[in-house]
Amino acid sequence: MNRIIAVANQKGGVGKTTSTLNIGAGLSLLKRKVLLVDLDPQANLTYSVGIKAHELNQTIYDLLKDKVKVEDIIIKHKNYDIIPSNINLSGIEIELSTTSGREFVLKKYLSSVIEKYNYILIDCPPSLGLITLNGLTTSKEVFIPLQTEFLSLQGLSELIQTIEIVKHRLNHELIITGIIGTLFDSRKKLNKEVVEKIQEYFDGKLFKTLIRDNVALAEAPSFGRDIFEYKQNSHGAKDYINLCKEIISQEEHL
Repeated sequence: MNRIIAVANQKGGVGKTTSTLNIGAGLSLLKRKVLLVDLDPQANLTYSVGIKAHELNQTIYDLLKDKVKVEDIIIKHKNYDIIPSNINLSGIEIELSTTSGREFVLKKYLSSVIEKYNYILIDCPPSLGLITLNGLTTSKEVFIPLQTEFLSLQGLSELIQTIEIVKHRLNHELIITGIIGTLFDSRKKLNKEVVEKIQEYFDGKLFKTLIRDNVALAEAPSFGRDIFEYKQNSHGAKDYINLCKEIISQEEHL
């Protein structure tokens, strides 16, 4: 089965890149072929796997500018592949502003490799601009990481509205297939109340596995490793592998 999933939330600090990386790593450990796409000019996903983004000569920016083929910029990283990013991508919205079909550029250039992977996970930037639109038009599904705090719910309606507009105008296949509760602390009553609110708002969309607040998840990127490489017995590793099993179980119903 082939699944293309945008991991999106315009709010920063909710575990978006952490989730993209560790879901990809977990799925690869469960024998799925995975491609990670760093669609964020900050290149946090690229740095998180130990790639020095600022030293790269070719990234997703060059792909979107039609300077390279997608096969030329895919980097093999142990069990999974990654298309890297760097700060050059920050100018792409202006550079593509007059391009016909600018919302479909990523989809066009990824098309030749899509069938090689079971999962393509696209780490979208914390904004709702043209770069994120490209991620949403390329994808069939959206995962939304949400910190289990009340403030994380603010602005969510804007994201949902954007997804609905993309679905209506640009990508009829697009659906939200998962809400990922992150930074969860079972000792906090507030966290539990927010989880209940998310369950109420997104009927059946919240994954049962909640990603616990875990220091190892914050430490791993500084060593250029996913959580399974860094501390495979940590709460973070256990939570993400369980989440990956849930994601795989969705295949029966898609």
